Amino acid sequence: MMSKIKLSNYQRYIQFLQLESQLFFSDYQELHNWSVTHQAAFWESICRFFSISFDKPFSSELNLSENPWETTWFTGAEISYAKHIFFQFSNDRPALIYQSETDPLTEISWQALQNKTVHIQQQLLALGVQKGDCVVAYCVNTPETIAAFLAVNGLGAVWSSCSTDFGFDAVLDRFSQLQPKVLFVHSRYTYKGKQFDISQSVAALQEGLENCGFIDLCESNSFDDADANDNQLQLTPVSFSDPIWVLFSSGTTGKPKAIVHGTGAMILEHQKALAIHQDVCEGDRYFWNSTTGWMMWNYALSSLLCGATLCLYNGAPNHPKESTLWDFARQARINHFGHGAVYFQYHADQGFSGIETLDFQHLKTIGSTGSPMSADTCRSLQHRFPNAQVISLSGGTDVCTAFVGGQPEMKVIPGEIQCKMLGAPVEVWNTFGDKIINQAGELVLSKPFLSMPIGLWGDQDNRLMQASYYGMYPQVWNHGDWATENDTGSFIIHGRSDATLNRQGVRIGTAEIYNSLNTCENLNDSLVIHLTNDKQDSLLLFVVAQAEVDEKEIRAQLREQCSPRHVPDHIICVPDIPYTLSGKKVEIPIKRLLMGASIDNVLRLDSLRNPDSIKWFVDYAKSKPFT
Repeated sequence: MMSKIKLSNYQRYIQFLQLESQLFFSDYQELHNWSVTHQAAFWESICRFFSISFDKPFSSELNLSENPWETTWFTGAEISYAKHIFFQFSNDRPALIYQSETDPLTEISWQALQNKTVHIQQQLLALGVQKGDCVVAYCVNTPETIAAFLAVNGLGAVWSSCSTDFGFDAVLDRFSQLQPKVLFVHSRYTYKGKQFDISQSVAALQEGLENCGFIDLCESNSFDDADANDNQLQLTPVSFSDPIWVLFSSGTTGKPKAIVHGTGAMILEHQKALAIHQDVCEGDRYFWNSTTGWMMWNYALSSLLCGATLCLYNGAPNHPKESTLWDFARQARINHFGHGAVYFQYHADQGFSGIETLDFQHLKTIGSTGSPMSADTCRSLQHRFPNAQVISLSGGTDVCTAFVGGQPEMKVIPGEIQCKMLGAPVEVWNTFGDKIINQAGELVLSKPFLSMPIGLWGDQDNRLMQASYYGMYPQVWNHGDWATENDTGSFIIHGRSDATLNRQGVRIGTAEIYNSLNTCENLNDSLVIHLTNDKQDSLLLFVVAQAEVDEKEIRAQLREQCSPRHVPDHIICVPDIPYTLSGKKVEIPIKRLLMGASIDNVLRLDSLRNPDSIKWFVDYAKSKPFT
């Protein structure tokens, strides 16, 4: 007897639309077009397909407004994120799988997670936390941090977190905006084999956050709490558009924006994105390497909504050896493995040294985001993991999801992202506001999108919201990515639009240069800066090299693989390239620094992962060799 072929979640959704709504689509693009032209019907179908449970029903799916940021969704509905997480309670699979530099691989049951959540809720209640209060966490990525979030959310309170690699000033800049009721911390942690005690920073943070309660999760990291019953677990519903969490922009040039996301939107959007676009199924094991300070922590958390086991690793990805995370993936039998594109590029360049013979038959998808993945890196991943689909995502903290990403039925073309995500009204526009195809332009959202933030904390009149997203095209969200939509429906992300290079009237994405240089064995890293004013037009390429740089070879490669416009005027060796805490290259602040601005006016050092890297650029700017 032939075994029954298991359908993907995407195929099951297609069949659901056919049977339940008599909707038939000839291809994915037709389905996507329906999802953005009939938004109310689409999102209502997502509710039915995923059996979303509303504690109070909605009166209407969508109320459009002249101002996109004032559009409301699922009016009147009340819902609980934590309740939907605990709907997945099962004795047949672990809720979490955890490993750290100091802890061996450990499985944590749903009962243990519920017990810990109840235990922390009781602490929060004793500190007076109520529905609508804000609770913050200065923590590493551990199971007790997951339980702390569920405890907060179950009380109807609002969560926000920073990872312990953020400096004191960076954390205070963020949390002080929220006036939190309680602060969670990990006062001790280990990274790259070194133990860190941040008790002094924690004490200063407590002092800076007036009238704020305090819980050290280092004292609550065992999962041997007494069994709690369902009645002890509080799962308070909130309005569909009430805040679930506050995420922060990078804050490289000023105070970080506090971006507020709606509860119902995250439930619907993340289930759609993870289950339909990445095919995360009940019983799968999901891992995306992240800290608590990156939106991918929140995104990965939602794999629990899909009935998956969430896999957590706490520590350096390359300690004690380069293959640490791959070893974790093999031992935990992870089905979905996610990381930043730079991580995959490094291992591809090393020929996946150390994991050549390991068995990864269990891998279904390899997810990548943070920066564009080069075609060569994608091909290397496809060759090493032939049974896994390579999925690149591009979106952002602003929406806590992806605009463009994967689709399990589509062919993966290296260097391209497969498709627009369902429900995301993504287009590429030129400077005149015309939609363009097969040309690079601004990535926009031409209509309201469910996952847009409900606001920016403290922005009562929405002026900051308008300035941040609606300054270029009135009433149309401009995301700030320089992108190309191909006539096949796939996308290429060239980099941030404010960092694009305008060479002889042609705009070039910096990612094009970075992707070409990835194949240079002698180069560890690079940064492209275009200096333009009435006196000069200079393209500078800063490189971190292992040995002496062959400038002629680099120029020839860029000319051949890209174009003569991509060839730098000057190639300069540097000791290090500056990165933000979320792992993005610092392009615009360095450009402004080299154009003569003061370092204090263009960059906040506490927003950087490697602040010492800036000193070289400050000294270089003082010499002003090209001005």
